[in-house]
Amino acid sequence: MVDPAWVALSLTEHVGGKTLRSLMQHFNGDTRAILAADTAALRRVPGVGPVIARHIQAINLQTIELAIPRWQAAGVEIVTLDTPRYPARLRQLPDAPPTLFLQGAWPETILRSVAIVGTRTPSPQSQDLASSLGAALAERGYTVISGLALGVDTAAHLGALAVPGSTTLAVLGCGVLNVYPRANQGLAEAIRGRGALLAEVHPESVPNPAALVARNRIISGLSDALIVVETGADGGAMYAARFALKQGRMLYTVANDADGNQQLLREGALPIAPDLKDLPFG
Repeated sequence: MVDPAWVALSLTEHVGGKTLRSLMQHFNGDTRAILAADTAALRRVPGVGPVIARHIQAINLQTIELAIPRWQAAGVEIVTLDTPRYPARLRQLPDAPPTLFLQGAWPETILRSVAIVGTRTPSPQSQDLASSLGAALAERGYTVISGLALGVDTAAHLGALAVPGSTTLAVLGCGVLNVYPRANQGLAEAIRGRGALLAEVHPESVPNPAALVARNRIISGLSDALIVVETGADGGAMYAARFALKQGRMLYTVANDADGNQQLLREGALPIAPDLKDLPFG
C-alpha cells in the first residue's frame, strides 16, 4: 500500500532522501504528523530551514491521493525505500531517492549491471561503439543502464535490445508518463517491454536541468560499473562519472581523443580500447 504522504514529501522541492529520513526519525515515522507540523516543529529537524518548512506546509495531499490511482492505471509502479522492490544498490546510497516511479518489466533482481553514458552528439565511431558495447554486455548477461538521451544513450539501449532476452533500464530526468526526448518514444516503448523506465520525479513532469543532473547518481548507483563512451570536459556524462567515483563504482572510459575522456583517463579512469579488444567484463 503506497503512503500518499510519503510520495508527496518525496516530490517536494528540496526534500531529498537525507532530509526525509531526518523528518521520519524526528516524527517517529509518522508522515501525516510531518504534514501537520507547524514551522517551529519542522525547524527542529536537522537540515530543515524556513524554505523547506514552507514547501512542506504547502503540500496539497489530496492532489497526490487523487493522482496515485491515475498513475497506477497508466502502468506506473511506485516503489519506496522501505519496500522489497526497491533496488538494493540504490538503497545503500546516502542520497537514495525516497521514491521511484517505474514503468515496464522491472526485474526482480539485477545481478550484474553496467551503465553506458556519453554525449548526445557523438562521432559516428562512438555511436557504433556504444551500440556494440550495449550488445556485448547484454550477451554476457549484464543489465545495460543508460538515460534515454539522444546519441550514446540511445545507441547503448538499442545495442542491448538487439540481444534476445536482454534487459535494459532507462533512468529519466522527466516523468515516466512524459517521455523526453520525443524522438525516443518508440525506444521507450521497447524498453518498457524488455526492462523499465524509471525516475524519481513526478510522473508527469517535464525535464529540467536539475533533474537531468540528479538522475546521473541513479544511473551510476544502479550499476556495478560505468562506461563513458565519449564526452566533452563539460559534458553531462562527467556528472555520471563523478557520481560513480563517489559511490565507489568502477569507472571506465573509451580511450579516444574526446577532451572529457582524456581528462577522466588522467584522473584514473580505466581505459577501454576503441576496438573493444579485451573488454573487461566477463
